[in-house]
Amino acid sequence: MAWQSVPVPRLEGVSQEQFVQHLYPQRKPLVLEGIDLGACTSKWTVDYLSQVGGRKEVKIHVAAVAQMDFISKNFVYRTLPFDKLVQRAAEEKHEEFFISEDEKYYLRSLGEDPRKDVADIRKQFPLLEADIKFPKFFKEEQFFSSVFRISSRGLQLWTHYDVMDNFLIQVTGKKRVVLFSPRDAQYLYLSGTKSEVLDIDNPDLAKYPLFSKARRYECSLKAGDVLFIPALWFHNVISEEFGVGVNIFWKHLPSECYDKTDTYGNKDPTAASRAAQILDRALKTLAELPEEYRDFYARRMVLHIQDKAYSRNFE
Repeated sequence: MAWQSVPVPRLEGVSQEQFVQHLYPQRKPLVLEGIDLGACTSKWTVDYLSQVGGRKEVKIHVAAVAQMDFISKNFVYRTLPFDKLVQRAAEEKHEEFFISEDEKYYLRSLGEDPRKDVADIRKQFPLLEADIKFPKFFKEEQFFSSVFRISSRGLQLWTHYDVMDNFLIQVTGKKRVVLFSPRDAQYLYLSGTKSEVLDIDNPDLAKYPLFSKARRYECSLKAGDVLFIPALWFHNVISEEFGVGVNIFWKHLPSECYDKTDTYGNKDPTAASRAAQILDRALKTLAELPEEYRDFYARRMVLHIQDKAYSRNFE
């Protein structure tokens, strides 16, 4: 079926004041054009990145298929020198490979010790720092991480949400991004923070019948574009060309709301995690009742949640 998508608005020359005061409070995706990102959009060629990035070892995803699935893990983790990764990711066919000659590569940069350190391109790739300027559209103390990403052409990243706001800076290449509102979570067949629906353009509606109810928001990103992705908005990213991107994550909530062990920015806020644990205990308690009673009181719980917790104004 042909999917109807809502185009993500594009605005050029947005000032810090305009973004912070008028656009950011709307909590909706937005493509920003004409932001001063420094020299990276012209300098970060394959040759330049290979030379400047050097032979630093990086951990990467290697996939034999285009649609990566984090739930079933249809990829393998491997390590390559950074210059080799860039060269391979830019190729269509590989003379050297792990799985197949047309395998695809994906780098999501990590902290020095991923268990304790967040990713920050300025620390992991200091020679590239001078080439890129981060949009100054949030307070410096809110900064959480800057994630360097490299993708082979055709690679599709699974639909997921993050718990922090972020800018996806498309430095080189092109991407297509499909987004879904947090309000449509019930249609996305979630497993944790990720959707089970891999092929969002041709989904198996016999298996995922509710997916057709989710409203799609869509945009194409070219070099120099910056996509604002509000926290909790689901996004699916398709690399239409070999490309390099940088995600800038920042804390929208007070720092104490976030899990202190979270170095990736994808663990639910601590209050949400506690609420989920309490709900699990409540459901186990309900299981002690006969089915008729369990059904009745479960429905009352749902109604109570809708009455007390659902926002009437959140779009």
